[in-house]
Amino acid sequence: MPLAMNREVFITCAVTGSGGTQDKSPHVPRSPKAIAESAIAAARAGAAVVHCHVRDPETGVPSRDVKMFREVTERIRDSEVDVVLNLTAGMGGDMVFGDVESPLPLNEAGTDMIGATERVAHVAECRPEICTLDCGTMNFAEADYVMTNTPGMLMAMGRMMTELSVKPEIEAFDTGHLWYAKQLVSDGVLDSPALVQLCMGVPWGAPDDLNTFMAMVNNVPQDWTFSAFGLGRNQMPYVAASVLAGGNVRVGLEDNLMLDKGVLATNEQLVARAKEIIERLGARVIGPEDVRKKLGLTRRAPV
Repeated sequence: MPLAMNREVFITCAVTGSGGTQDKSPHVPRSPKAIAESAIAAARAGAAVVHCHVRDPETGVPSRDVKMFREVTERIRDSEVDVVLNLTAGMGGDMVFGDVESPLPLNEAGTDMIGATERVAHVAECRPEICTLDCGTMNFAEADYVMTNTPGMLMAMGRMMTELSVKPEIEAFDTGHLWYAKQLVSDGVLDSPALVQLCMGVPWGAPDDLNTFMAMVNNVPQDWTFSAFGLGRNQMPYVAASVLAGGNVRVGLEDNLMLDKGVLATNEQLVARAKEIIERLGARVIGPEDVRKKLGLTRRAPV
């Protein structure tokens, strides 16, 4: 197939994530203030979109605290730096089973299962321009952990996002997730054209080889917008791969802690490296206002 390179590329920075990375690098932000400051620095470096989770400021463990999401949101909006805000809505579907011979009751220490309305409560409160919608259930890295997103849950959450005029970013960890995303659009739950993030190399979703990546790309409808990322040392190769395949890019400490071998990165350094790769390929990095026009977003004013 011929190259379908994207010449107008936007960068998303995934600022902190919800993985257990808080003790692996001092640059992983924990408090709402630190998360907002890191997002603003990433925007100054060239990120048009910042994708934000929140964490307990003391322990660094992931949180769903609406007040912390509100603080992050307002700190970013109150700054002089313009950036498109993308909040996670992926938390609240975590199921950890017991022993393989006695899977029930569930492990209370790791299980976090809540209803659709509560899963999008911070979205309704903060009204970001974009929020994520993990479009399927999958075995997720650890032996007994399942990321749970049933069709009924996704329909309910998707309708809420659409009614709130918040653009869902469909997180696709495998080809079946794209299949169901197209069904959500067909059913009128999500608007078309949709926005997709192709998540490569997350155990045990789509592996990060190029054949699988192109299978994912070829399952994205022509009029949709997609972005992609790879984990760890493959983060920067996927910057190039996604641009060459016609997509946009995501980098950041949620997915990768290293700038080079033995060198811990900051979010702004990862964004700057991605920008350099994109421009060396002959493409242009676009800013937040161009992204809003491209995706039909409305900038939210500070409250």
